Amino acid sequence: MLNPYPPTSPEAVAFAYKVFLLLCLPICAWVAWSDLKFMKIPNKAVMAVVAVFAFAGFVLIPAEFWLWRWVNLVAVLAIGFVLNVAANVGAGDAKFAAAVAPYFAQRIEHLQIALVLLAAFLLGAFAAHRLMRAIPAVRAATPDWVSWQRKDFPMGLALVGTFVTYLVFLAFPGVLAAIQGAMGSINM
Repeated sequence: MLNPYPPTSPEAVAFAYKVFLLLCLPICAWVAWSDLKFMKIPNKAVMAVVAVFAFAGFVLIPAEFWLWRWVNLVAVLAIGFVLNVAANVGAGDAKFAAAVAPYFAQRIEHLQIALVLLAAFLLGAFAAHRLMRAIPAVRAATPDWVSWQRKDFPMGLALVGTFVTYLVFLAFPGVLAAIQGAMGSINM
């Protein structure tokens, strides 16, 4: 392991996720743009995200965690293909979700964070997409974008938002702690 910190320390986790964020952010920008413009997530982008985890993950996180995280990919891919058939979720969306799944820790609190993020980004990205496509200046600037014409929604936006935010939360633990602290101080 090439991580300069003790293997399971918070510093080691933050360091690994900073590297993941740095390597995955350009790929995520490509995925979001491609899904908006073409309503397709390129297989090369999916494979690039998998390759980052395969190589960078191997040297940044302990081997037993790295190996077990591949189960996430298989499980999410299986769920994604069921959703593709049963609920009309795009195959590219299913593949991208599976590709980013190994980055997510196999702990219940991380699953909860991921699901809350996904719900928030699905709602936010859908609303933002519908708002932006209703603005004539935006449509004029991007006249060839397929997502403006189709009824379905480029879910890659929400998947990218969820993934990048999760990476930020683990790369910079103070961000998540501050949000949790702020949410804890709200009286309902």
